Amino acid sequence: MVPVWDRFVRVFHWGLVTLIAVCWLTADEIKSVHEAAGYLVAGLIAARLVWGLIGPRHARFADFVRSPRAVLDYLALLRVGREPRYLGHNPAGGAMIVALIATVAGTALTGWLQTTDMFWGSEMLEEVHELLATLILCLAGIHIAGVVFESLRHRENLVTAMIDGRKRASERPHN
Repeated sequence: MVPVWDRFVRVFHWGLVTLIAVCWLTADEIKSVHEAAGYLVAGLIAARLVWGLIGPRHARFADFVRSPRAVLDYLALLRVGREPRYLGHNPAGGAMIVALIATVAGTALTGWLQTTDMFWGSEMLEEVHELLATLILCLAGIHIAGVVFESLRHRENLVTAMIDGRKRASERPHN
């Protein structure tokens, strides 16, 4: 077993999961908790953006953000069962991280904007906020399905890896 996910990435991941659940559960009931959790989400996203530039190898965006062509090539190999195993995120996983971070950031931004004088009471902005929040759930569902699929496909528990930070070393992981 080799270390892959550093403590910050793991705390960020599970903290974000927890805070998004809190936001969903308090959206229409406990506005003060919803807003506080939203600000914490925004803080986590900002910290992750910095960590994606200065963190260790597998935390850096340069390690897992790939071109659309690379993502499509990986998905084509996946479809025929010939995709390589990655020690860090595979190209599809990297694309999901980018989509989730962008969607979560957009949700936090539209939530905060609704507290400003300019957008207070804006129904249009509220609808965008709710649409983005729903998109988070859709993306999270796809992310979970991908984690389960990859865990089964490569015979490794990716959930455990995101808890303890370690993955099985292999003879020749792709990265």
